[in-house]
This record gives sequence, C-alpha cells and structure tokens, in this order.
Amino acid sequence: MKEFLIVDGYNVINGWPELKALAQESLEHARIKLLDILVNYRGVTGWHTIVVFDAHYVKGYAERNEIYQGIEVIYSRENETADSVIERFVHLNRDERIYVVTSDWEEQQIVFGSGACRLSVRQLREDVMQAEKDIDSRKSSFSMRTLESRISEEVRTVMESWRRAK
Repeated sequence: MKEFLIVDGYNVINGWPELKALAQESLEHARIKLLDILVNYRGVTGWHTIVVFDAHYVKGYAERNEIYQGIEVIYSRENETADSVIERFVHLNRDERIYVVTSDWEEQQIVFGSGACRLSVRQLREDVMQAEKDIDSRKSSFSMRTLESRISEEVRTVMESWRRAK
C-alpha cells in the first residue's frame, strides 16, 4: 500500500509563522521554501508527497502539475479550490493510506469521512522539526565514527606534518 502526504500549500504557508512572514515579502519564495522543506521530509518518511496550491482566482487558468525534486505540485484550475483537488484525490485513491495536511476544520472532516488521515498544519510542523533534529543527530553520530574526530588536535598536527614532509 502506497502512502501519500497531500498538503494544502497556502494553508500551510499561512499556518507556519516563518513561511507566513516570508510570504509577506514574496509568495513565490514562501512556496519554494515550503517545497524544499517537504522534499527533505519526504526523504525521511518515504511518502509520496503532493502539494496543492489554489489558482482558482486566476482567470483562464488550467490545472497544472509539475514535479519539484521528487514531489508533485498541483496548481488548481480557475474556479477550483485546493480543497476540491484534495477531495477528488482522496476519493479516487481510497485504497491507499493518505495523510491530508490542512487546518481547515471542514476539509479535515470531509477527508476523514472519505478514509484519509488528517494531519493539522501545526502537527506537520512539529513532525518536520523532529525529523530535522533526527537528521542532525544522525549527522553528528556519523561524524563521531571518523578517525579524525577521535584523535586529539596535537596528534592531528603531528600526522599532518609527517604527511607534508614526504
């Protein structure tokens, strides 16, 4: 069974203080920052990740899908909300395990009723932060396994002088 994480992009941007502040300067930069965060999170979870952005106010806009570093990005078409795209996806993929990220209470109820798991924007932020801490601890744990990290600076200096003397 495939596991999906489907994210209401603007809902998350407006729900995370650092992304909301960035969006005040540049909505495009906030979208890219969110996508970069989710690319890293996908690396930890292994979930197929889909981010949906509203484009329903853009005249004549057709739905557009693209791949950004391994995650799928969907821009809804004119007169269609991200919620509608998410609901359709959940309905068409009922047999899969789907986590929907939104803080919209009504949307949470709809997708939960369709068999998806709901995940609040706040919970995703906490999960992402924990995943980043786990990655950092693995990195420091890995660096402690190198020979260089286990010898003193004095010994390293002597060995370096021997190496350069050849």
